[in-house]
Amino acid sequence: MTRSAPKAACWSDRPSVPAGFTCRAPLSFPAGMQPACRRLQQSGNTIMTTQQESPVSAVISIQVENESGALARVIGLFSGRGYNIESLTVAPVDETGRQSRINIVTTATPRVLEQIRAQVARLVPVYRVSVMTAAEPHVAREMALVKVIASGERRADALRIAQAFRAHPVDASATSFVFELTGATDKLDAFIDLMRPLGLAEVSRTGVAAIARGAAIL
Repeated sequence: MTRSAPKAACWSDRPSVPAGFTCRAPLSFPAGMQPACRRLQQSGNTIMTTQQESPVSAVISIQVENESGALARVIGLFSGRGYNIESLTVAPVDETGRQSRINIVTTATPRVLEQIRAQVARLVPVYRVSVMTAAEPHVAREMALVKVIASGERRADALRIAQAFRAHPVDASATSFVFELTGATDKLDAFIDLMRPLGLAEVSRTGVAAIARGAAIL
């Protein structure tokens, strides 16, 4: 008796595989067993793995009661949960001085940023919390004081660069300048980098202050 050749597995009979995953052909699976890479279908809905979120830079603005310990509670939440603080500013913002606004710059995924917003909002005495990223129209600025110690040609070069960046000399001596510069973080970084070979001696920065564009408020 001539034994017929085994029937090759048909691709259409095989479990479907999500994009980005491959199964070596031909494969057959016993009844009740399924490959780990197949699509899971429940009630007609296909469950797919979500793409990994990328971290984004954000300014978190927090309106708090201006009282002892308010800032410590916010910082304690960040440090206790491992959230990094890249810069921080705080100052009273109402006419009575009873409320302050904290601006914190951090980098995290959108999901983690939402977790931070929800966790900070539960703190006492926090009134309002806003998370501003590149997706939300806002204005963000910081100020820097930059001290340069230089003479001769390097001194002249420092003055030319300062004029190009619209940095104002707020102190000057025979051997040094202190420049005041306000703008976006990238602008301040570029100015400081150009001053390094010319005699950069010291930098003091305020950190970022941010506010939403248009009529939107915190």
